[in-house]
Amino acid sequence: KLCEGILNILEKDTQTSCQVACLEALRILSRDKKVLVPVTTKRNMQILMRLAKLDAVEDPLERVSEFPVIVEALKCLCNIIFNSAVAQKLSLELNLAAMLCSLLEKCKDHQFVDDIKCFDLRLLFLLSLLHTDIRSQLCQELQGVRVLTQALESSLSVRWAAEYKVAEDRNRPPLSLQETDCAIEALKALFNVTLDSWNVHSKNESHQFRYMAAILRHCLLTAGPTEDKTEELH
Repeated sequence: KLCEGILNILEKDTQTSCQVACLEALRILSRDKKVLVPVTTKRNMQILMRLAKLDAVEDPLERVSEFPVIVEALKCLCNIIFNSAVAQKLSLELNLAAMLCSLLEKCKDHQFVDDIKCFDLRLLFLLSLLHTDIRSQLCQELQGVRVLTQALESSLSVRWAAEYKVAEDRNRPPLSLQETDCAIEALKALFNVTLDSWNVHSKNESHQFRYMAAILRHCLLTAGPTEDKTEELH
């Protein structure tokens, strides 16, 4: 009942501070699988997707004040999808993976969106891990390898010296914590999406994998903010 009450409030146009507080409470509650059973419905998933900007509306990421709401809604969806098989099935019906790829595109060339990007990538990782049909959809229909490789490239601030050669700068500073976390989530999702891609058929696929290999090499030469984070990245 508490979760339903929170979702009823979130369905209304309430103040940003109220939305964030409700989503934080829902995120904590959503760690309990028993609590999720009555609230994992199509309607409730759509409420959270709308707050996370995961809908068909072409709404650019312009209002920085909304970013905490987007992040908390993505965190809630991560918990719900991880803990609920029903939510995993609904994700395919609601075309969640496509919406997440679209949100990643919106994050391009924007400041202050690292947290949004990180939890978007984490959700793509979870979906590609837990639902084989979504993994296939990402790989084939949604050009997941390209989308995720570009997200990794952006997180690592890659500069190119040649077509398949990254410009290396030995004096570059370590990645920030947010950049490292985004890169790690992109790598995890890429692993799932490329798991069955042992046989490359087309010229475009060959280009994509050579491009990705150059970025992965650069990743191994890149340091994170701490030794532990660097180890996790590698």
